[in-house]
Amino acid sequence: MTSDSTALGRCPDCSEVIEAYQSLIEFEDGDGTTGVFAECYSCDEVVRPE
Repeated sequence: MTSDSTALGRCPDCSEVIEAYQSLIEFEDGDGTTGVFAECYSCDEVVRPE
């Protein structure tokens, strides 16, 4: 997990801002881009920030 406070995006379910420290896993998509799954503290779900 990362510890800085850079925003990764917003929760697709509740629109809450997802910070970098909420990141659970980073991965590389087939097209070479990096994706991330993070925990949304507001709706208590694992999401892919938008």
